[in-house]
Amino acid sequence: MKLLFIGDVVGSPGRDMIKEYLPKLKEKHRPHITIINGENAAGGRGITEKIYREFLEWGAQAVTMGNHTWDNRDIFEFIDKAKYLVRPANFPEGTPGEGLKFLKLNELEVAVINLQARTFMPALDCPFQKAEELILEAQKRTPIIFVDFHGEATSEKQAMGWYLDGKVSAVVGTHTHVQTADNRILPNGTAYISDVGMTGPYDGILGMERSAVIHRFLTSLPVRFEVPKEGRTLLSAVLIDIDEKSGKTKKIDRILINEDHPFFH
Repeated sequence: MKLLFIGDVVGSPGRDMIKEYLPKLKEKHRPHITIINGENAAGGRGITEKIYREFLEWGAQAVTMGNHTWDNRDIFEFIDKAKYLVRPANFPEGTPGEGLKFLKLNELEVAVINLQARTFMPALDCPFQKAEELILEAQKRTPIIFVDFHGEATSEKQAMGWYLDGKVSAVVGTHTHVQTADNRILPNGTAYISDVGMTGPYDGILGMERSAVIHRFLTSLPVRFEVPKEGRTLLSAVLIDIDEKSGKTKKIDRILINEDHPFFH
């Protein structure tokens, strides 16, 4: 079973890349499941119901989130009825939405878990303990378990990868917006990468206007970050090949589409 995961979609440039390239990626790689991280999809901050539905219409089966989940107030109007939107599971008890979703694939099910790290991030419930809890729940239904671990520190992401090795099919990192080159299969069959990377402006800084970010570093003054509407764009993703019976991963490949790495059919 092939699973395509597309990293942090940032603003309209990222959405345009999804609309243009997701059909091409599906034609080339034939994934059975496609998941998109959409926590920056609405102007770099949060997601709207319209964008969520567009992602599903364009070919995604699930949308994961992260620390910007609540940045767009529209989410409170639809998250509880959004069957394929997965927010970090270790948000406090009683938070709207769910951190574990099951996707149907013929006779199979795929469990999708979203967790948020704590190092250099807001204080949340322990993602490691929450992972254990949700994995036990998921294993009752399927051996195919995918984890989007949204975090800042590479060390915490690596720790989660090793902690869950052999318990889940994949642990992929999101949030830092720069694709890492450490994709691998851990000894007990879990695919891992520290960060899948972002989908959106190629010439910004983490998807934001360069000048504002540089001004912040030069002055330490508050600056409003905006997503550039024009310019070159990129798409970052991973393609994961999972054994349907064991849930172990056979292969994980990075995908990077930009002007320096053009897409080829």
